[in-house]
Amino acid sequence: MAKPQVVVAPVLMSKLSVNAPEFYPSGYSSNYTESYEDGCEDYPTLSEYVQDFLNHLTEQPGSFETEIEQFAETLNGWVTTDDALQELVELIYQQATSIPNFSYMGARLCNYLSHHLTISPQSGNFRQLLLQRCRTEYEVKDQAAKGDEVTRKRFHAFVLFLGELYLNLEIKGTNGQVTRADILQVGLRELLNALFSNPMDDNLICAVKLLKLTGSVLEDAWKEKGKTDMEEIIQRIENVVLDANCSRDVKQMLLKLVELRSSNWGRVHATSTYREATPENDPNYFMNEPTFYTSDGVPFTAADPDYQEKYQELLEREDFFPDYEENGTDLSGAGDPYLDDIDDEMDPEIEEAYEKFCLESERKRKQ
Repeated sequence: MAKPQVVVAPVLMSKLSVNAPEFYPSGYSSNYTESYEDGCEDYPTLSEYVQDFLNHLTEQPGSFETEIEQFAETLNGWVTTDDALQELVELIYQQATSIPNFSYMGARLCNYLSHHLTISPQSGNFRQLLLQRCRTEYEVKDQAAKGDEVTRKRFHAFVLFLGELYLNLEIKGTNGQVTRADILQVGLRELLNALFSNPMDDNLICAVKLLKLTGSVLEDAWKEKGKTDMEEIIQRIENVVLDANCSRDVKQMLLKLVELRSSNWGRVHATSTYREATPENDPNYFMNEPTFYTSDGVPFTAADPDYQEKYQELLEREDFFPDYEENGTDLSGAGDPYLDDIDDEMDPEIEEAYEKFCLESERKRKQ
């Protein structure tokens, strides 16, 4: 099979078509499978080939396991220059931070390619270039957290993608030991600082999402190093609840997060070490998988037998991130799994817990 000429095209952020029910990029090709089976000859540029595959994964996430190997093999025959590798990284990054619900799949894709792409130029291999791209966004975190609504929403998408990368990007040592990237752990800590330092409602919601996603793993890692970072984060949350001018709904979310952490993040047993954990020996194996919600509010993860069917239904619903009204007070947008359980008023148990929390915090301050 002859390898087509690589034409490096400038990478632009996908423009979403609001008329498309799944909010896929304009120009999305629904006949990916047919073109893919014919090989990459039908694609004049690397950009078009990769973008079509990313759109295909967005529509059919269950195809990852069956098609990722052939995709990586094709890339190994095509991505042979520094520019082509940079373009590949940028395409995946943009998809993972601009398309609803693709951050988890994007992180899985990045992990697979980091171990299966053979090109390793002087500028860095796939994983190194990916981390460099993330660092570019990370370095403007403080400005982004206090920017306008569009800037903050883009920043939040980056934060959650970095959380998924921390959970899914595997670093293999020379002795075969698998670990997580410590640099991402440090980065997530600083991103949380940026979010809590600018306690606007949407920043706090992003922090809650990130901690629900990564909190248990971060705390375990910090405890192994003798660090008290999670205690410091919980203290910051308590200060926000008492002092910040955020909405009552967001304060309720923060209180529920504190409650979740006090129950060991909902875990019933101590987790096995990272390299030894399996579905058979660890009841919390799927603990770090993202949690989604059906239209009826029923939670599900990758551990559920009918995960693919439920996930496909989720893709057909609205944006995973809520759209806020102009006055910024509408925080119960449909389709956000972290806000579905928020009512217009605090339920009695939460209200009582909030009152006890305030009294206890005030007592500690006077001591």
